[in-house]
Amino acid sequence: MTGYGKAVAELPNKRITVEIRSLNSKQFDLSARIPPIYREKELVLRNMLLRRLERGKVDLTMNVDVINRDVSSKIDPQVLRQYHHELSGLAVEMGVTEPADWFTVLLRLPEVMKQENETLNDEEWFSIEQAIGEALEELTRFRRQEGEMLQQLLCGKVEAIRRLLMAVDPYEAERTEKIKSRLYEALNSLEGIEVDHNRLEQEMIYYLEKLDVNEEKTRLAHHLDYFLETLNEGGSQGKKLGFIAQEIGREINTLGSKSNQSGMQRIVVEMKDELEQIKEQILNLL
Repeated sequence: MTGYGKAVAELPNKRITVEIRSLNSKQFDLSARIPPIYREKELVLRNMLLRRLERGKVDLTMNVDVINRDVSSKIDPQVLRQYHHELSGLAVEMGVTEPADWFTVLLRLPEVMKQENETLNDEEWFSIEQAIGEALEELTRFRRQEGEMLQQLLCGKVEAIRRLLMAVDPYEAERTEKIKSRLYEALNSLEGIEVDHNRLEQEMIYYLEKLDVNEEKTRLAHHLDYFLETLNEGGSQGKKLGFIAQEIGREINTLGSKSNQSGMQRIVVEMKDELEQIKEQILNLL
């Protein structure tokens, strides 16, 4: 499910902004863009996000703004030269004149200034953990709102299939009578043939039983009820709902294969359309 959360950790000499984005995905896929000093905590961050988000394509970004730079900060010559080399080449290529404050601009770029023996202390990490927790809370609120809308949408689609299922009854009764009438008319049109009415009734019953859809209707109604029960249970039910949707599809297909009446066939097509929309939305559920 999609979501977005943002929080800020205020420290005496730093301002750390945490942003977390989540997109739909069957698995948990984390992309973390964090400063090198926090790399040692990357596994901890991954487990923290996995516990809360369960799955999805997740982007974690941490930006650090230094407020009061420590006097021990020094320039990293290698990084500075690399920036200068690349930007100078682009300036020549684009025909842009280097500004007078070129050197000042370079000093402001990420990782140019570094602190000697910079280490992550417990107080700073505690503040970061709090910020990540706040961002996750905001992202979860986004997900919850989306989940409520999806729940309403799915309930509406399931009830639409149920209404279509009820609409099958008049067509089914009409279909049975038409089949009987057509067979009797065909037999009466034959000359010089004596009909064994007892055998005819037996064959008629056998034929109509093959076209009977009461079992399919009963199973389909049961699957619809089970889908709604599972949807209302809460928690991560996406995969389970997907399996139930498959069973619903099987019953609709069987119903369609037995429908030799145009009205029933149109209903089956409408059922399939509603079911496809359900399957599409299930992909957005956990």
